Amino acid sequence: MTSQLFAICFNATRPSDLARFWSGLLGWELADGADDGLAILPPDAAGFRIRFLPGQEPKTGPNQAHFDLTSASPEDQQQTVARALALGGRHIDVGQLPEEGHVVLADPDGNEFCVIKAGNTFLAGTGFIGALACDGTQEVGYFWSEALRWPLVWDQDQETAIQSPDGGTKITWGGPPVAPKTGTNRLYLELALPTGADWEAEIGRLVSLGAQRTGTGEGGRALMLDPDGNEFSVRRPRQP
Repeated sequence: MTSQLFAICFNATRPSDLARFWSGLLGWELADGADDGLAILPPDAAGFRIRFLPGQEPKTGPNQAHFDLTSASPEDQQQTVARALALGGRHIDVGQLPEEGHVVLADPDGNEFCVIKAGNTFLAGTGFIGALACDGTQEVGYFWSEALRWPLVWDQDQETAIQSPDGGTKITWGGPPVAPKTGTNRLYLELALPTGADWEAEIGRLVSLGAQRTGTGEGGRALMLDPDGNEFSVRRPRQP
């Protein structure tokens, strides 16, 4: 049985503050339970959670991944930006040009995200979180397509994107030049398997696709690296 995207995790210096920010910005329910830890839950049960875990890694440059939030109209874009600022976000300059139309912000922990202007056809129909946009190679896009069994919805000029067969948020990789990785990523993917699935067999499958297993984390999760060296984890399935 194939792994599913269970959560996108933030290593945060102040997890509770960051959870409140993203809960308020996205309108997702805040949950604090033994199974998920501190997390916000998507409005659609088929979507992924966002988990907030304690971490003290110093921020030395832009994150390897960030959210692209969609807008239904220019007014909607302005309202999203205003809500983010009221919740503790701030404007940042990453070299964006005015004609590009997107607004680049940082959350209270310094993590970058973009509010995309209305009419972006690539993100049409994806929902409020249009994409998790990543620095990465074409190879890593192919890896994640196979790992999650999500089809490639873009593969051009070494840029790749995948999307669940059920739709929703896309995951994209920008191709070269890929920013050098410095330290542990602040954002990473957490995978899960259906109840009763063969966890060790799935770990073996991911390794055969190009991943590397590096250890064991909280709750017995397998800690792994994808072909670009980005961290991810695989939860142990519940037993029937």
